[in-house]
Amino acid sequence: MDHEDCYKYDQTLKYECLIFDIDDTLYPLSSGLSAQITKNIQEYMIQKLGMEEDKVPEICALLYKHYGTTMAGLRAIGYNFDYDDFHSYVHGRLPYELLKPDPVLRSLLLSLPIRKVAFTNADKNHAARVLNRLGLEDCFEGVICFETLNPLNESSISEAELGGSGTTSAQICDINYLLSVGSVLPRTPIVCKPFTDAFEEAFKIAKINPQKALFFDDSFRNLQCGKSVGLHTVLVGSSYKTKGAECALESLHNIREALPELWEANESPENVMEMAIETPVRA
Repeated sequence: MDHEDCYKYDQTLKYECLIFDIDDTLYPLSSGLSAQITKNIQEYMIQKLGMEEDKVPEICALLYKHYGTTMAGLRAIGYNFDYDDFHSYVHGRLPYELLKPDPVLRSLLLSLPIRKVAFTNADKNHAARVLNRLGLEDCFEGVICFETLNPLNESSISEAELGGSGTTSAQICDINYLLSVGSVLPRTPIVCKPFTDAFEEAFKIAKINPQKALFFDDSFRNLQCGKSVGLHTVLVGSSYKTKGAECALESLHNIREALPELWEANESPENVMEMAIETPVRA
């Protein structure tokens, strides 16, 4: 693999922080875990929200496309539900045994002399279980997750907000119709990637200077948004760069070969800061 393009863009820059997505970044898409997540989300939409089974795959894809996560999209178009219940249903039933310990990645991460933060849209329990399965639970200074970005939503939605229904509100927007007539889509109350408010909140919480941070993610959209707010960006899961990515790695196992300058960074006291963010714990 030719890493020449990776060397060009900012080889002399001394980074203060490395930011890593978790799902499909710290482990490969080929693990099959993401497919199981999608399956569980669609089952939740059918079983818990009463949506028509034949329409769910299309709606699920549209909500993910326009809102960053299906969960954020469901809230935007009018569905109300307990966030913990959603996460428990979607992530609590996952076959985490699909993930195996990754001693190679662990060694690489621990050898990096730079702050490392994980940044995911998932809930803290899922993040902790993934990191534990991979053997990376002590490789990050902290984890920015759903609860970090949505502190007011950390507990169950109030009964008043639910309108007494427990799952749905009286009026659900038809996203297909809204898109067909060019209408402005309703906003979601959930803060998540790939939107600027999620990144700005993460920077504030973790005390990150985006101009001196390198962001690793498998999502083109997340990288494009990250770059728009000042981050340097690396696409993971492909050896081909795309818009928004300054460098591309087929696997994080290639990080030392592609970005040797990261090991030349000098760790200094000001690079280590207290962060009021979620930290993974052993499950």
